[in-house]
Amino acid sequence: MTPLAKQPFDTVVAEHGARILRVCRAVLGPTADADDAWSETFLAALKAWPDFPDDGRVEAWLVTIAHRKAIDVTRARARRPIPVAEITEPAPEPAPQDRSDELWDAVRGLPPKQRQAVAYHHLGGLRHAEVADLIGGSAASARKAASDGIRALRTLLQDPKGA
Repeated sequence: MTPLAKQPFDTVVAEHGARILRVCRAVLGPTADADDAWSETFLAALKAWPDFPDDGRVEAWLVTIAHRKAIDVTRARARRPIPVAEITEPAPEPAPQDRSDELWDAVRGLPPKQRQAVAYHHLGGLRHAEVADLIGGSAASARKAASDGIRALRTLLQDPKGA
């Protein structure tokens, strides 16, 4: 049996790009940081692509890289200086972009483990054991975190006031 031929990298980007962007946005929010993490994910993947095994799970590999890039972005955010200036009135609220803002706010409001478990399992397509490898704990704890996160999102989105 001959090994499977590795697909061209541009095909990998076309096939998995949208899913990896959803993962980055779920972890970092729909910001330029998420877009940067997506770009960095595919730059790192392109460099490593020649060594990627022909029988490897491309999607899981890309989600793992995206996870690490999201961590890098989060750490970089914490190190950035916060510019201060005398402000006489608060900055205006940005206009809502679309109805998905409510969903992003709900995802952003989840505890970190639940947010990551939901992003990596439901958006990234990783198995619970693979999610556990990324965020720590067991496959059962990753399954519980993803389940709790989805339950919380359903509750918040059905009744935003929590009543």
